[in-house]
Amino acid sequence: MRIDIISAVPDLLESPLNTSIIKRAQDKKKLEVYIHNLRDYAHNKHKQIDDKPFGGGPGMVLKPEPFFECIENLKEQTEYDHIIFTTPKGKIFNQKMANKLSLAKNILIITGHYKEVDDRVREKFATDELSIGNFVLTGGELPALIIVDAIVRLIPGVLNDSEAALDDSFQDGEVIEAPYYTRPAEYKGMKVPDVLLSGNEKEIKKWKEEQSKILTEKWREYNK
Repeated sequence: MRIDIISAVPDLLESPLNTSIIKRAQDKKKLEVYIHNLRDYAHNKHKQIDDKPFGGGPGMVLKPEPFFECIENLKEQTEYDHIIFTTPKGKIFNQKMANKLSLAKNILIITGHYKEVDDRVREKFATDELSIGNFVLTGGELPALIIVDAIVRLIPGVLNDSEAALDDSFQDGEVIEAPYYTRPAEYKGMKVPDVLLSGNEKEIKKWKEEQSKILTEKWREYNK
């Protein structure tokens, strides 16, 4: 998979995209990630990429020209399966979407910053408009990183355990997985459930299913 990300503040992306699972995916040649600095496509004297909004109002809006030039240049080189526009106005990103996007070969993510992005960028290029929740952040870089992380861990061969992602919460609809424990079996008076130490696979499976139901019901109550 190839992922391109356009950002006005690329430094926000550098470290997370070169750490942990995402770095491992790149080391294994399962993933290529390219960060594009929006200011590289600003040709005015001060590399200005934003301006005041038409119609008045607070904040600054990212100009269309740098985005258009960058995206059109990238599209000449690569055919994208998805061009994602990160916005609080978009569809809430979930595991089902992550599964779908993990099958793509080429993804481009457009991130805004400051107040907004000139809406002609979304109108012209976006195939997917995604949000990570009903709240507003300073920019789209953090949502982009979350989307990338959720996608990349699903690419076959990225995780050491090929089945690790299959048991995750939300992989089977809105279902929460059972809790996990490891050694020591007792710590500060807190014991691991006996069934997990029993070696009885049938009883362990039954316990996990029961715990999953309990936690799923609790999660649904939280999110009513």
